[in-house]
Amino acid sequence: MRLEGRIALVTGSAQGIGKAIALRMAQEGADIVIHDLSTERCAQTLELVQATGRRACVVAGDISKVEDDNRLIEEAVQQMGHIDILVNNAGIEKNAPFWDTSEEEYDRVLHVNLKGAFFVTQAFARHVREAGGGGKVINISSVHEELPFPHFSSYCASKGGMKMMMRNLSIELAPFGITVNNIAPGAIETPINAHLLNSPELLTGLLNNIPLKRLGKPDDVAGVAVFLASADADYITGSTLRVDGGLMWNYAEQ
Repeated sequence: MRLEGRIALVTGSAQGIGKAIALRMAQEGADIVIHDLSTERCAQTLELVQATGRRACVVAGDISKVEDDNRLIEEAVQQMGHIDILVNNAGIEKNAPFWDTSEEEYDRVLHVNLKGAFFVTQAFARHVREAGGGGKVINISSVHEELPFPHFSSYCASKGGMKMMMRNLSIELAPFGITVNNIAPGAIETPINAHLLNSPELLTGLLNNIPLKRLGKPDDVAGVAVFLASADADYITGSTLRVDGGLMWNYAEQ
């Protein structure tokens, strides 16, 4: 098992990609800190992780609030002893024309997707610096850190910011043995893409843009997360790994 003896915190792990990453890392030997807005939302993930025989705990909080970000790391360390791996997965999007996007909508997307990842990583890095031994930061970004996505400008801005945050932190945190990388999923079968899954016309148009002719599965992303968290990726930092079935290089707006 590639993550034996490691402890991983996965934000937004009640469902979708985060849930798949938490379970896959547990199957690879890691103990897991599960996070979402409420403990109730995390019940199924907790049950699945514990069924693998690994230790697990839940820490709830609003990732957009710095006080919750600091508390998340503090409580995770209190319950598990330390943290080796941070997966910044929590994220939201808002479909709205640029003209109609409100300040409240913009702030919510940027605060969850970028500000939250920034300050959780800051608290994690402080913990690793004090504890020694290095660590791994894995951000779940998106192909839209590069690829335009009309009507989702705030989301694209947050993921573009995450790309540059990752590149900067990979340099700044390297002296402490902390690697920082992004995973950029394309279209994945998760609740955030429910509108696609429920619209045959939209789905067909999207599949025409994906050379592999299928949507990704959460496990497709989880496998890459395990790789980046493992010793096999110890010399990889400052990189984005795309998990998109070839979408990035074959995309045309419908």
